[in-house]
Amino acid sequence: MKAAILEEFNGKLTIKDIDKPEVAEGKVLVRVKSAGINPVDQKLSEGYMKDNLPHEFPIILGWDLAGVVEECGHGAARFRKGEEVYAYARRPVLKEGTFAEYISIPESYLAKKPINISFEEAGAIPLAGLTAYQCIFDAARLKADETILILGASGGVGTFAVQLAKYHGSKVIAVASESNHQYLKDLGADHCIDYKKENVPQEVKKLEKEGVAVVLDAVGGDTTKMGAECLNKDGRLVSIASQGEGLPEETDFRFVFVQPNARELEHIKELVEAGSLKVHVEKKYDLQDINEAFEQIASGHTKGKVVVSMG
Repeated sequence: MKAAILEEFNGKLTIKDIDKPEVAEGKVLVRVKSAGINPVDQKLSEGYMKDNLPHEFPIILGWDLAGVVEECGHGAARFRKGEEVYAYARRPVLKEGTFAEYISIPESYLAKKPINISFEEAGAIPLAGLTAYQCIFDAARLKADETILILGASGGVGTFAVQLAKYHGSKVIAVASESNHQYLKDLGADHCIDYKKENVPQEVKKLEKEGVAVVLDAVGGDTTKMGAECLNKDGRLVSIASQGEGLPEETDFRFVFVQPNARELEHIKELVEAGSLKVHVEKKYDLQDINEAFEQIASGHTKGKVVVSMG
């Protein structure tokens, strides 16, 4: 099979022909049709978290996948050959990822692919969709009558977070550049704030005098601190991009590093099939152009998601 190989933490992937993985007990061999590319993939290629995340070279990066079941190992009975599936495929060791034509993965990671969208769209969902889901419902425990402020709302995670919060019945304030405001309103955002031109905490207080119940931070850095200024007295700040450094001591802060969860993927599938959740793929790349895709991700200006297609 063809795979994008990382030989060292230098940010560059090489397309190589390697042996197709074998199927062990409890695992499923999936022919990958599409894999979402996330900011974390690009950062990992340059050594991000290398001291905290076990890894073995050569590495195949990639944690998102949508594909077709090719073969089932002994004891793997949930799926049959030919079934369309998708998954968030992060394993304990960074080595065997989804930027390849095949992957052998525990069947417990897999969920059935939504039937009403393409493989490219399905491959864009797992990491970003689960991240938004786990931030909003598991970490923040957002209530229907609460307001959520989403920082970095037009990116992959933010795009799903806006829709999930609106599906839940909550009020959504989205922070992004003005050029993305109509996009976010189309997704369901009640209000949009341009962080380039407006003072975000001041604008939030105009809309919610006491502050918001939940802030979802997908940006990090000084933006996280700004988010803390927007909370009400019982508010919760959830971040995927900060460990909470420099926040006021009283801040109710939670960091989320998304976990594989097939049950939650099944719920997301239901929302997609019901039309409550839409997927925006900004650009599709072929596997041989994956370094170009990484450059796009590194720019930090992707609306929605970028995917690599294996054909």
